[in-house]
This record gives sequence, structure tokens and C-alpha cells, in this order.
Amino acid sequence: MKNAITKTNFNFPGQINLYKGKVRDVYNINEELLVMIATDRISAFDVVLPKGIPYKGQVLNQIAAKFLDATKDIVPNWKIAVPDPMVTVGRFCEPFKVEMVIRGYLSGHAWREYKQGKRTICGMPMPDGMKENDKFPEPVITPTTKADIGHDEDISKREIVESHLVCGMDYMILEQYTNKLFERGTEIAEKMGLILVDTKYEFGKVGDKIYLIDEIHTPDSSRYFYKEGYEERQAKGEPQKQLSKEFVREWLMENGFQGKEGQQIPEMTDEFVNLVSDRYIELYENITGDEFEKSDVTNVLSRVENNILEFLSKYKSSNK
Repeated sequence: MKNAITKTNFNFPGQINLYKGKVRDVYNINEELLVMIATDRISAFDVVLPKGIPYKGQVLNQIAAKFLDATKDIVPNWKIAVPDPMVTVGRFCEPFKVEMVIRGYLSGHAWREYKQGKRTICGMPMPDGMKENDKFPEPVITPTTKADIGHDEDISKREIVESHLVCGMDYMILEQYTNKLFERGTEIAEKMGLILVDTKYEFGKVGDKIYLIDEIHTPDSSRYFYKEGYEERQAKGEPQKQLSKEFVREWLMENGFQGKEGQQIPEMTDEFVNLVSDRYIELYENITGDEFEKSDVTNVLSRVENNILEFLSKYKSSNK
């Protein structure tokens, strides 16, 4: 496990600050560039688990880079370069304080709300008579607040605009982009024999221009089902075969942990950590259709630092 990156603390030329998210470490370079390192940390129920997952950061970073390229005709995105398998460098954007969650199916959090009798989520109606993992008549956008600490909270379009988190005009554009990105993601998934169940997008601004930022269509930000057998499993009331990190949440719940106060995170054995690593590699290959090539992790922190420094040096020279 020593070859998994769980924390970084680099000091790059022009570095203004370092933001540590649940999974990513983001270095602000002169408020011009963001250097985003996809670490091997893993979170569930808004809690970062104690051990890193080898190759997880590479999986997430490379999936996100692929789908940023595959959607740049829909919305401009922040990505400039991928100088290392675990790193994306992009333009510095002022992020919107909401995450645009979109759901094509009644799963996960939406299902947990639904089975408690709720028929609206984030102000959006949910039809009566639905079963877990049924398809919604139309995809529903269910935004959340972006919490630096603790849990993200559901929020409605009206609440977003009234609290000035996003102005009405910008929010309308975010909704349009979200629907188009989900449509594209659904088409790509279908070609891979998958169903894109739900996902989230984050956006930011440079001046008056809106950019897609962060990750897109990764197994950390999205839920996928296998298309083959979906209808049969629904008809029989059986669980769907998933391609997401839901299996980690299920393992935690089986071991008595749901992120609630007073609960102890169960011990993550090396065997379990390696299993999760293998599952992430499987996710990569199923989602992208590409064979996963493990990067050299002999001295992974030095590799990442050197690749970033080399990129920043070349970038500075070419922008003099």
C-alpha cells in the first residue's frame, strides 16, 4: 500500500495555496492554473477512509481526461494538459457553489428518499409507483450544495437562485449543459454496454465564460449499470449489476458503518484494498474500452512532482 498516494504537500513555483478535497489535492498557481492531483484516497458517506487504493487516482484522472475531451464540443472545459497519469492541469476558474447532480434512474440517494415516502427531491417531482432502479420518464436535475466539510445538502433551483449561489441566467445555462452532457454520457455508455444511471457535474467561471471543471463520468462521480440483463433484473425485482463504487458503500454498511456519529470505520485489510484496486481497474476498462496500463509506482510521489515541475517550466517558457 506504500505505493498509493494518500497525501501530497508539494511547493511549486508561483503556488498560492493548496486545497485538499476528499480525493483531490488542488494547487493554485498564480490564480492562473490549477494543478489537480487525483490521489489514491477513497471516500464514502462523505468520509475519507484510512487507506489509499493503488492506481485509483490514475483510473479517475484518465477517465475524466478522456471524457473532458469527448464533451468539449458541448461546453468548454478547464483541462489544459495531463502531465502525469494522476494529474490534470487546467485553467483557474471561480467555481459555482453547487454541484449539478442529474439522475436518469431512481437509485442511491433518490431511492432512499423515495422509500421513506418522499415524492419530491430538490423540488423535482418523482412519480408514484416506481421501484428501485426504475428509469425516470425524463432525467431529473437534483443539485446539492458543495460542502468543504461534512455532507453535501440537497437544494432546489429556487433556493439556489434566491440565496444568490448562482444567478438565474447562469443557472439556466448550467441546466442546459448538464442535460447535454448527460445525454452524451448516456450515448457513450450505451456503446460500451452500460447505462449511465446518475452523475454530477461541476462548473466554474473565468470572467463571463462558464467552464466544466473537475472530473466527469468517473466511477466516483457516476453510477453505471450493465445494460445486459437490466430489464430482466428489474422485472424480477433483483439488484442491478453496478459499475460504481457502490460496492465500497455496501461493504461499509455490511460492517456497520454509514458515516454516522459514533460509528467506527471497519478495518480495511490489504486483501480488501487490493480487491478495490482491481475493481477500479475493471471499471476503467469497462467504461473506456481501453486496456489499463499501470504506471510505474516505484517512487510515485517523486514521479508526480517531477512531471508537474517539468510541465510548469515549459508552460512558463511558452507563455513569456
